[in-house]
Amino acid sequence: MPGLVLFGRRWAIGSDDFVLPGAFELFVRLVWWIGIFVLYTVHKGQFNCPGGGLLHSYLLGLIILLASIICALCALVYVSMQGTISNPGPRKSLPKILYTRLLLYFPEFIWAVVGAVWVSDNSVQCEKTVVNGVIGTVIASWIIIIFTIIGVVIVFDPLGGKKTFYLPEGVSRNLESSHSGQLLYNVKSSATRVWEKRIRLLCCCIVQDDDHRVAFTSIAELFRSYFSVRASRVLVLAVELWGVLQSLLCLVQDTDLVPSDIAAGLILLHQEQDKMESCPKEPEEVLCHSPSSLVTDDLDVELENAAHYMLFAAAAYGWPYYVYTNPYTALCKLNGDCCRNRPTDSEIMGSDRHNFHFGSILKITGLQYRDFIHISFHNKIYEIPFFVALDHKKEAIVVAVRGTLSFEDILTDLSADCEDLTLEEVLENGFVHKGITQAANYIYGKLINDGILNQAFTIAPEYRLVIVGHSLGGGTASILAIMLRNSFPTLRCFAFSPPGGLLSKSLADYTKNFIISVIVGKDLVARLSMPNMEDLKRRIVRIVANCNRPKYQILLRGCWYEVFGGDPDDFPTELDGRNQDALTQPLLAEESLMVHRSPSYNALEEEPRLNSPPQYPHLYLPGKIIHVVEECSSKRLCSSDIKYTARWSNETVFSSILISPKMITDHMPDVVLKALNSLSQEHGSCLSCQTREYNPSAV
Repeated sequence: MPGLVLFGRRWAIGSDDFVLPGAFELFVRLVWWIGIFVLYTVHKGQFNCPGGGLLHSYLLGLIILLASIICALCALVYVSMQGTISNPGPRKSLPKILYTRLLLYFPEFIWAVVGAVWVSDNSVQCEKTVVNGVIGTVIASWIIIIFTIIGVVIVFDPLGGKKTFYLPEGVSRNLESSHSGQLLYNVKSSATRVWEKRIRLLCCCIVQDDDHRVAFTSIAELFRSYFSVRASRVLVLAVELWGVLQSLLCLVQDTDLVPSDIAAGLILLHQEQDKMESCPKEPEEVLCHSPSSLVTDDLDVELENAAHYMLFAAAAYGWPYYVYTNPYTALCKLNGDCCRNRPTDSEIMGSDRHNFHFGSILKITGLQYRDFIHISFHNKIYEIPFFVALDHKKEAIVVAVRGTLSFEDILTDLSADCEDLTLEEVLENGFVHKGITQAANYIYGKLINDGILNQAFTIAPEYRLVIVGHSLGGGTASILAIMLRNSFPTLRCFAFSPPGGLLSKSLADYTKNFIISVIVGKDLVARLSMPNMEDLKRRIVRIVANCNRPKYQILLRGCWYEVFGGDPDDFPTELDGRNQDALTQPLLAEESLMVHRSPSYNALEEEPRLNSPPQYPHLYLPGKIIHVVEECSSKRLCSSDIKYTARWSNETVFSSILISPKMITDHMPDVVLKALNSLSQEHGSCLSCQTREYNPSAV
């Protein structure tokens, strides 16, 4: 923050982002210069060979060129180290240095071509050491040039063009005018088109139909609204500061974030969270979280059920999960067993080459082939795989829904618009996640319209229906359970690590009687919703804007902390020394980010709130929530003997995204299964101890 402006456009890199890459290149250039200088000095009088004259000029020019580049890099690194993230003033000379450094690429390119021509000349008969040195120089030059081009492509911002900041001649400066409204619409449309192109490129390997095109546009709108907030702000500032381009660019920069700023913000937030967690809790707070014995007994029963049904949710992933959890033996076992008892084609939907998926499901669940009613590996956007099986141990008909495992599933996840869920005889209708609801509708149609559940209950009429799933599968299972609740009143659902932005408050409360959600640790997905993402963005801007350390220090110290642990760093901020009341007011750096906010600016921001409901209302986790937390004496490298604790929780605990190295791994199905098995075994051992303690025969 702010984004660097070069060649009249904004780039996705800050002026303080050149410290680490510049220092690395400086080290390489110094070693390179020393090597060439030594080579030139040792062989100074030995250039009488054929081609030696050109070689002498080449090495001498290379020494001068490398020295110039080293001087430019030293200046670049030094200037980039100055100031803080929100104070780029001491780095105002960096663009000029960067222009100088970029100009030096032209002679370097020419020298690389000259070196390549000289090396490829068969008439050259100079000493082999010199020839090898030149070859190494040419290779190093081309590698640096190629990586520079790749870096330019990475930091290129398609929306960073200077034309974004201008209004056409004669356009009214009134934001309420039709011309200004049209310009704002054009800026937003451009951002949407850019994101849509990126998503199409990412998903170029899948067949694209009408559903995919609709999803691409919807997801692009979502990304544009979250990542391109500055578009409307840039337009407003351009109207107010007409003709003052430099001032406009400064304001644009002050309201901008580059990727490295986000990384620094996440590091600072993580350390801030760790400092807060290390503070001792008040006695009243500890007492409030002490469950009664009745609640504890109920929790133990649900944990045992959850550990059992998590096997089915994990099995729905098929062979990728089985190979991941058994990397050394899985393929041998599948090759040896999967060709036996192969079901007929009518019982399996979708592709299962070599029967690996079904064989893995058999291995993970321990069921027999005859226990499966229906298996679907069909996978498209809004259509995810699932299977229906008989669980004789729990006397249940289990519907297991697969989580995210393909590009189509990711598109379903990202279709995060809200839509109404209309149900008969349910008063608490509300908003639900659009993409996951579409997936639930697909499975609902298969179960009911194709008679799959009727077939299952014909075989086992006394069994009850249980729906399970992990991640996307957990969210789909929850909405599917709501749809089937009236037809199957005894239905139960176990949602493992479901997405946080799933149900409105009324529907979340309605599901507490028949849905159990299981969340492990600081799982990111369980806290992932658009309001939480907006909250995370505000927290990142606040903590980054008020940190008085350079970005490179934050990143280096943060990497050390994430890898090796230690005590959280006390980065000095403008928060230091302020009383609690003052913390509610904008801080100095934040004020610099939001200067000159006019009534028109505020009206533009608040307009959607006045004329329509919020674009992204608060959505919550389904049902009653079990929160499983890892206990470990070490903060980083824990021993293999990991202990877990579990407690009933509520949706407000997951109303904020927590930053942690385990925010992704805590979501993985094998971690969830391991935690539940550990708790289930611990509960079983405690019961056996109590039985031995109170055994009447021992008296």
